[in-house]
Amino acid sequence: MPLIIPKELPAYDELSRENVFVMHRERAQSQNIRPLRILILNLMPTKIVTETQLARLLANSPLQVQITLLKTATHDASHTSPEHMQAFYKTFDEIKNERFDGMIITGAPLEDLDYQDVDYWDELCTIMDYTKKNVYSTIHLCWGALAGLYYHFGIPTVHLPQKMFGVFEHRVTRPSNPLVRGFDEVFYAPHSRWAGLDRAAIDACPDLRILAESDVAGPMLLSTESGRQIFVIGHPEYDKYTLDAEYKRDVAAGKPINIPCNYYPDDDPSRDPLFRWRAHGYLLYTNWLNYYVYQDTPYDLSQLEALKK
Repeated sequence: MPLIIPKELPAYDELSRENVFVMHRERAQSQNIRPLRILILNLMPTKIVTETQLARLLANSPLQVQITLLKTATHDASHTSPEHMQAFYKTFDEIKNERFDGMIITGAPLEDLDYQDVDYWDELCTIMDYTKKNVYSTIHLCWGALAGLYYHFGIPTVHLPQKMFGVFEHRVTRPSNPLVRGFDEVFYAPHSRWAGLDRAAIDACPDLRILAESDVAGPMLLSTESGRQIFVIGHPEYDKYTLDAEYKRDVAAGKPINIPCNYYPDDDPSRDPLFRWRAHGYLLYTNWLNYYVYQDTPYDLSQLEALKK
């Protein structure tokens, strides 16, 4: 089944060229199927790149999925044209009376700021509170995961002495959990962040389960028992060349940056990077859509029960 996105969205043409099954809304409306409604709060500066990365993963499913793109009203995008934002994005006020099967809150390059110093922090807190009553299952990505763990469970952020940058080996710690069904015991995932988590605080939190972690990068995949709140400390949605672009951008700007770990063959940036996390990125989102969105969300979203804590 297809991913339903506007035909004018840049991701539509790119995914079509990749033979990914996408469908425009007019055709979808002619079918007697209720698609899964997925809300994406895109906090990344490179909006179009992130839209395409997430759309690619969500399309790899037998389910019909319709995405709605959300922006913050208290912070204007400076790396994406106003025309694109106006055409494809909604504000929270426009969707706050709607309900969604699932939601994704992306990362943002804000690890050097305290949460209260982020100009849209209050708005983000309002949105995260909204998810507890109006979204069945929410995935928080990278900085979005750090912010979500802090807001929902009081887990403090730990600033790192150097950037966690590269592709790291992880092990599955709860193989019976549906989110990691079909995962290899050891898998790879990319990280690009200046902050981590207080592990002792996670272990002391009875509401959280660590599903996968790395000896180097720390906990990578966490969830509540119900799967209504999921936290991904990493970027399994990244394309093959995303870390490459970040590295070369920082080098060109004269910023101190290490070569991303386990990414270029022989740590040689002139060589083509090795794409070793793609399969598990697809599998994570397919499992989420199947086990925590499609199978559990009520057909009539007005019957969605609020998250109990």
